[in-house]
Amino acid sequence: MNILIKDAETLVLKQDQFAVEKQDLYIVGDRIAGIGAAPAGFSADKVLQAADKLVIPGLINAHTHSYMSVFRNVADDMAFDDWLFGHILPLEDKLTKEDIYWGTLLGCMEMIQTGTTCFADMNIDIAPVLRGAEESGIRAVLSRGLVGEGENAGGRARLQENLDAYLNCKNEKITFMLGPHAPYSCDPAYLKTVMRAAEQYGLRIHIHLSESEKEVADVREQYGCTPIELMDQIGLFQYPTLAAHCVYTTEHDIQIMAEKGVTVATNPKSNLKLANGVAPVLEMQRRGVNVAIGTDGAASNNTLNMFGEMNLLSLLHKGLSHDPMALKADDVLRFATVNGAKAVGLEREIGAVEVGMKADLAILDMHTTQFYPRNNTRGALVYAANGSEVETVLVNGDILMENRELKTLDAERVYYECEKVRERIMK
Repeated sequence: MNILIKDAETLVLKQDQFAVEKQDLYIVGDRIAGIGAAPAGFSADKVLQAADKLVIPGLINAHTHSYMSVFRNVADDMAFDDWLFGHILPLEDKLTKEDIYWGTLLGCMEMIQTGTTCFADMNIDIAPVLRGAEESGIRAVLSRGLVGEGENAGGRARLQENLDAYLNCKNEKITFMLGPHAPYSCDPAYLKTVMRAAEQYGLRIHIHLSESEKEVADVREQYGCTPIELMDQIGLFQYPTLAAHCVYTTEHDIQIMAEKGVTVATNPKSNLKLANGVAPVLEMQRRGVNVAIGTDGAASNNTLNMFGEMNLLSLLHKGLSHDPMALKADDVLRFATVNGAKAVGLEREIGAVEVGMKADLAILDMHTTQFYPRNNTRGALVYAANGSEVETVLVNGDILMENRELKTLDAERVYYECEKVRERIMK
């Protein structure tokens, strides 16, 4: 379908800097075919009137667990180990495939409603998550959470689930990574098994690293190094790696990640809520590490709203550094778009409003109090917007939400089914 987005203020990249310009956008099929000037022979099948609206590249959630939306507000105000081992993991054991499917739909719905068009997901059962992502129409980069020791049968079976999903999926909106969970749940022998699969199939790696003080202390005790040093020693970083959290990182850790091209997905809300600390994002940025933003799952955030994440990230690092120039609005917008696209290996496809890129876009209503007066639209996106302004969302040129009406999901059915999940697993 050919779509004309007419009279929109548009967030574009100009010589590697963001700018807001009033432009018509022309979409042909799944891509942006023109900005300002119509491509030859263009005829619109649909016109989206966008006066007093802002078009931005769809936000990219670089680390989450979408199915965990069913655990929203289940285990608040708890220490990390109690939260994970005492509450969340036992509840996960109660989930059925249908529960995971409905939790994924709830997560996808929230992301669409708040302008996220792509998410990197780690999950406990990839088939129902894939089903939910496909039905929602969102772009997803999926990995089955892999746990194992050596060549044990459970670890092999989980890896095969990840590979089967990759080999059998024909949806161009869905891509895959391999998801070894963490150094405390995957020993080096198992990680090397995962690495061999990454080599064979050309897949990227998605892993949790250095999230808590205990994780770092335990790895030091067992292996005499940090988790990031351990991953480097065993050769994991020879594969493109998306590392979530990276809160407790040394200067040497950051040097390794910069040299090996590791992307860090920082998750400020989740890390603060679980009292795990604050990742040294400013130093990572200074050293050239590609930093992206994730929400983590709703079990620890408790939302999947990237606007809230952008706002907190900037303010947090300004306050901690006592530097109001730290993490400017443009820096954070880059983390949530361009850097996020690079994190998932799609930097040539998404993350910017440019001719030739995929039509993954969010259209925001600027006729709201938080956008008046119009002093600095880029600043407003980070410091004033909250996601409620998102009105229309396109992924791959498909309209997933228009005038705040979801086109692919039945919100009331999703709410109803998730309540049924809650009632059963919380008994």
